[in-house]
Amino acid sequence: MTNLESQPLDSVEAPVEERAPAERATTPPASAATAARRRGTGPLFWLAGASALGLLLLMLAGWWFRPPELHGVLIQSPREAQDFTLMTSTGEPMSLSDFRGRYVLLYFGYTYCPDVCPTTLNDLANMVKALGDKRAENVQVILVSVDPERDTPEHLAAYLPAFHADFLGMTGTVEQIQAVASQFGIYFEHHEADEQGNYMVDHTSAVTVIDPDGQVRMVFPYGVTGADMAADLTYLMRRG
Repeated sequence: MTNLESQPLDSVEAPVEERAPAERATTPPASAATAARRRGTGPLFWLAGASALGLLLLMLAGWWFRPPELHGVLIQSPREAQDFTLMTSTGEPMSLSDFRGRYVLLYFGYTYCPDVCPTTLNDLANMVKALGDKRAENVQVILVSVDPERDTPEHLAAYLPAFHADFLGMTGTVEQIQAVASQFGIYFEHHEADEQGNYMVDHTSAVTVIDPDGQVRMVFPYGVTGADMAADLTYLMRRG
């Protein structure tokens, strides 16, 4: 028998076991809702955005309607002004009710007044200018004379355009003027005339604001500037 040479055990290669390639780890695709949340466009995002927008609108509304620092005296419980009829600087009688739908600024004074009346009328003219053409269309300034003996319709018509072309004058008898003035808390008294027939008239110098519904809404004391009156009127117009 022929002897076979034995081979060392460590020289014999073990058969290699073939393995299947490892499966690649995969993540299941995210749902549309999950992806939306990741991008910040999900329901919570839209809810937060709507809440922020609502808050912004409330802030803007609060700013628009916020009570400003008023310069006139606001009437907390408005009352309806009693209607009256007087002769006007146009030569025709007119009533307070003829101006419904507009803001009426009623001032009691007289054309021979040396200082207070022209100052107030000048402030009222500046107020109309500050309001601008659009808002001024809804405003009527009326001077009711507390000196009807000298302030005839013709004299008022010659006097008022020096301040503003749209200012209207009203006059009548002393008794008529007293009846109208009393309902607005206006006092006036004539002084004795001098040798030349000149005299002064003491009177309350205030501007009464009557709204488009005929309600007394505000009173401007003497000295309120035209710009400040315009600011207060704008506030009333916004409130309605």
